[in-house]
Amino acid sequence: MSQTSPPSAEKRASVENLLSVRGLEVHFPIKSGIVVERQVGSVKAVDGVDLDIPRGATVGLVGESGCGKSTLGRAILRLVEPTAGTVTFGDVDVRSLAGEELRRMRRQMQMVFQDPMASLDPRQNVQSVLSEPLRAHGIGGDHRARVRELLNLVGLPASAANRYPHEFSGGQRQRIGIARAIALEPQLIVADEPVSALDVSIQAQVVNLLEELQDRLGLTYLVIAHDLAVVRHIADVVAVMYLGGLVEQAPSDDLYATPLHPYTKALMSAVPIPDPEVEDTRQRILLQGDLPSPADPPTGCRFHTRCPFRQPTRCADERPALRTVAGHADAHRVACHWAEDIEAGRIRPAASAVVDPDQQPDPEPDPNPAPAT
Repeated sequence: MSQTSPPSAEKRASVENLLSVRGLEVHFPIKSGIVVERQVGSVKAVDGVDLDIPRGATVGLVGESGCGKSTLGRAILRLVEPTAGTVTFGDVDVRSLAGEELRRMRRQMQMVFQDPMASLDPRQNVQSVLSEPLRAHGIGGDHRARVRELLNLVGLPASAANRYPHEFSGGQRQRIGIARAIALEPQLIVADEPVSALDVSIQAQVVNLLEELQDRLGLTYLVIAHDLAVVRHIADVVAVMYLGGLVEQAPSDDLYATPLHPYTKALMSAVPIPDPEVEDTRQRILLQGDLPSPADPPTGCRFHTRCPFRQPTRCADERPALRTVAGHADAHRVACHWAEDIEAGRIRPAASAVVDPDQQPDPEPDPNPAPAT
C-alpha cells in the first residue's frame, strides 16, 4: 500500500448526506425454556447509533471484534431488521419500505462481504454470479457484455466468466464480489472487512481498486474494518465504535492527529509506527479487563469499566452523548464527559495502564542459569 496521505473529506464529499442514521438499535432476544420459550433478556448489538455518510465520501467504521460494526452495516441495508431508529437514504426512510419498494431500494445499496469464498455460490460460474443481480431485478440487455464490462472494471480477464469461485485466489474472489456489488450501479456500498481475509500484499491491491471505482463511478462507501492503517488510507471520515455505540467520529486526518476519546487513544497507541526510534520510546495505553457483554452492558459510559481516565463521578452514572469539543471542528465529535480535561492534561491515565519502554524495569537475573558450554 502506498504511503500517500489519505484523501481529504473536501476532495470528494459534499455537504449533502447520502445516508443518515438516527438512534439505530438492533437488539437480539435471549430466550429460555424448552416447551415454552420466553424472553429473558436481549443482546444490545447496536444501541442508539447516529451516523451520517456524506455523498461521495468514504466513512470508515472501526472497533474491536464484537462491538457491533457488522450488525450496524447489515441493519443499514436491512439484512438485519433494526429494533428502533431511522435509516434515511436521500429523503427516503428505508425502514418504512416493504415488498417491491424495498426491492427497488436495494439496487441503490449493496454489500461486499468479508469472506468471498463464503459469499459466492460454488456451484455457479462467474457469468452466472454476476448476471444473477441483473436477472433478479429485471434488467434486460446483453448480460454477457455487461459481465465482461464488470470484469474489466475490477481488473479480471473476460475469460474469468467461465470459471468457478474455487479456481481463483482470495484476492480475485474478492474482486468478483466487488463486481457483483457494482453490477446494479448502486450509490452506496457497505464493505464489511473487505480485505481482512486477504494477504497483506493483496490487501493494497483491493483497497486501491475500491478507490479507483469510487472515483470512476461516484460511489459512496461505508468501510467496516479493524485495521486502522487500512482505514486511514481509504477513509475521509472515521467513526469509532465500542459496545454497540459510537464513541468518536471525525475527519480522518483529525482523528489520527488528535484522538479525543480514551478508547480511540488506546487503539491508536497500539498501531505500529514504521520508525524504530519512535516505536521503541512511545507510550502505550493498555486496556484493563475484558470487553463487557452486550447482553449486560455497564451503566453510564459503556467504556468506564476499562477506561484508564475514568473518574468517580458521572462515568458510571451518565451515558455521554456525541458532542463537539471546544477548539476542534464541528465534524469532530466525541462521547466523553472529560474530553477537554484529558486533552489539556488535567486528567492523567492510571499508572497501571501506561507502558513506557524507558521506565520498564530490567529483567531479573535467572537464579538458576544454565552452565556455560
